[in-house]
Amino acid sequence: LNGAFAGKPVNADIIHQIAKTYPDIPIQVGGGIRDEETIQAYLEAGVTYVIIGTKAIQEPHFVSDACVEFPGHIIISLDAQNGKLATDGWSKLSHHNVIDMAQRFEQDGVEAIVFTDIHRDGMMQGINVESTVALARAIDIPVIAAGGVTTIEDIKALCKVADAGILAAITGRAIYEGTLDFTEAQKLADSYEFGV
Repeated sequence: LNGAFAGKPVNADIIHQIAKTYPDIPIQVGGGIRDEETIQAYLEAGVTYVIIGTKAIQEPHFVSDACVEFPGHIIISLDAQNGKLATDGWSKLSHHNVIDMAQRFEQDGVEAIVFTDIHRDGMMQGINVESTVALARAIDIPVIAAGGVTTIEDIKALCKVADAGILAAITGRAIYEGTLDFTEAQKLADSYEFGV
């Protein structure tokens, strides 16, 4: 998030250390990725996927170029409020529609879409299952749900609709606050098979 606000990566050294320390864990990195040099540096450091957000909305052709240059490594983050996309660390709302942009990026060849309901993110209010499912059903690439994952009930709710195309969930504050047991959540998620 620091990188998204700054418009450039600001935690690259830490991310490189994480990738070096845990080479067997697939790592996704987002925040301030606005050029191909940054993508290449992260991939060379051992990061598996780079997540592009603001730059994708402001300059969609950058995504198609990145997918050609780094096939299999590009994920797009779509952060939305009431169906409209936000940029610059959520500080600006655009006129772009979530589903329209996701469909465009799918055609460009991205691996997945991270979808965040920014109205719920960090608010400990639960995931917006309805909007996440609507997006997942509108595209054929996986959706990674984010924004509001608070308790094991959110994981259960997402698992029930995983066959719509929801591959995974991102959570942060719930782990720090102790409202979600990560081990229990991972076991539950692992018991469901994506795409079944």
